[in-house]
Amino acid sequence: MHAITTLPPLSLYIHIPWCVAKCPYCDFHSLPQDGPLPEKAYVQALLDDLDAARPDIRDREIRSIFFGGGTPSLFSGGAIHDVLCGIQARATLAVDCEISLEANPGTLEAGRFVAFREAGVNRLSLGVQSLHDPFLKSLGRIHDAACARDAMESASRAGFRSFNIDLMYGLPGQTAAQAAADVDMALSVAPLHLSLYELTIEAHTAFAHTPPTLPDEATREAIEEAVQGAAQGAGLSRYEISAYAKTGYRCRHNLNYWEFGDYLGLGAGAHSKITSESDIVRTVRAPDPNRYVKNDARIHTRRALSTADTLFEFLLNGLRLSTGFSRPLFRERTGYDIEILGDALKRAVDKGLLVIDCERVYASPLGRRFLDSLLTSLLTEIEGGDLTTEVS
Repeated sequence: MHAITTLPPLSLYIHIPWCVAKCPYCDFHSLPQDGPLPEKAYVQALLDDLDAARPDIRDREIRSIFFGGGTPSLFSGGAIHDVLCGIQARATLAVDCEISLEANPGTLEAGRFVAFREAGVNRLSLGVQSLHDPFLKSLGRIHDAACARDAMESASRAGFRSFNIDLMYGLPGQTAAQAAADVDMALSVAPLHLSLYELTIEAHTAFAHTPPTLPDEATREAIEEAVQGAAQGAGLSRYEISAYAKTGYRCRHNLNYWEFGDYLGLGAGAHSKITSESDIVRTVRAPDPNRYVKNDARIHTRRALSTADTLFEFLLNGLRLSTGFSRPLFRERTGYDIEILGDALKRAVDKGLLVIDCERVYASPLGRRFLDSLLTSLLTEIEGGDLTTEVS
């Protein structure tokens, strides 16, 4: 691997793995809550983990923090406050550090929104998924549409700098009009950010074992066009495959992922990507919270990325962005000039899937629609050794 002369921005991800119930479509590492949560012990384990990781991140500034899960909002405002105070005592945070927390609708959690803001959270991400009861039931969600509306209104009133609403579309039996209505109802509380995800069946989920009947291709295309039109008609611009935002309110944390930045993951099952001058290393924390709290082999796996891994992961992330990536960013984050990909990108251009100009590489509208196929074809060529030119 060529030397990386400029280290990328650094973010911090905090994984809280518990949820009330596992959703049938979810392939994230999460565990149904069974009794009281070990807040105090888990918070201390997170901070001990950060202490152990400090040699890896040295004195690098943290640009964003994201509490994900699971359902992080099951933790109290006091526990989140303790985590953030502990982080500030151990690391340097950017003055304008974005601090996000995922929350699920429900009266108990909605009542905690102000406590989360007072703890230091300045951006909330609310997992609504739908505002129609039949669809919520089909997704295995524990809240109903009324709960979701109450949570959105509470989040709007709680005084966060920004808040996001997650919605899913392409649901079993859904029409384009129903999907657009979900977006319109979400927009009624004026969120500054929307995440619109098409329901896909992931391996190792309940839906993979017993798949629901999803809309056919023509209906899915109509639904996608409807939700995009509703979001963009409200003045939110699409800056990533699933992300829409008002000007100035793009999610900095997720942008760092998509631009192949670094992130330190703390918590049971959390993933990290840390760059040094000589390599890029991925680590995964032990997925069992009990082992994690007891510091029983807290680092589960550690591996350095190969050249092929590095190139593919950069493309996997960068091509999700509407504007793609610049040639200088490719060099800065991977250590290689883009010419190392040889004819692989040219063939994607010839197929109408990519656009390459003098400065940027990005997916065409057709490439965005079939991004998985585009990435699969690029991976095949990279793994096949089609790396014809290395430029120092």
